[in-house]
Amino acid sequence: MSLRSKLLLRFCVGLIVAAALLFIPAGSWTFWQGWIFMVIIFALGVFSSFYLYKHDPKLVERRLQTKEKIREQRLLVRLLRPAFVAVLMVPGLDYRFGWSRAYLGGVPLWLTLLSDALVTASFLWVVWVMKVNSFASRTIRVEQGQTVVSTGPYSLVRHPMYLGSIVMLLFIPLVLGSYVALPAFALLIPFYVLRLLNEEKVLRQELLGYSDYCLHTRFRLLPLIW
Repeated sequence: MSLRSKLLLRFCVGLIVAAALLFIPAGSWTFWQGWIFMVIIFALGVFSSFYLYKHDPKLVERRLQTKEKIREQRLLVRLLRPAFVAVLMVPGLDYRFGWSRAYLGGVPLWLTLLSDALVTASFLWVVWVMKVNSFASRTIRVEQGQTVVSTGPYSLVRHPMYLGSIVMLLFIPLVLGSYVALPAFALLIPFYVLRLLNEEKVLRQELLGYSDYCLHTRFRLLPLIW
């Protein structure tokens, strides 16, 4: 199967799974926040897939590889995947049973639109990270010829992709009109923290110059904090 076919297949499967996890729990096609979210991820997914395929096909190949070689990372991924599936169902259930509307008054339109903008910005931030670092693989490994990247978002924090992903996690529930889902999504953050700590251990051991990079870029995830 060609790289383009693999990318198209992964994209289509991802959209179908996301739609199922949103609309089946919601029990209705009138879940308008779910439709807005699907439009956003479709538009951004098409843009990023086309752009990266055209400008950096090697990166696309790396992003399509999902088999972790490091034991700790395999364990984290095994735990994270079902956890993510579970929390993505919560907004649909909230829409069906009206938990946020009944107990917290519902997410106002202005906050939904603001969250749409922040999710979009976070997604584009992640695309920027991948543009700057062609070795930004989905799996944790150091490849032959890989060098330390210290420009762009990597000049601010050592793990800018995790930063963008976590911001998305925190605002996706509000995009989907659910206060109730917010703490559920926040529970995924420790998985990302553990993953990046293990990744740093690997990079310090195997990537030449990474320890020196850490001395100059002090913060792992949050500028001026950690």
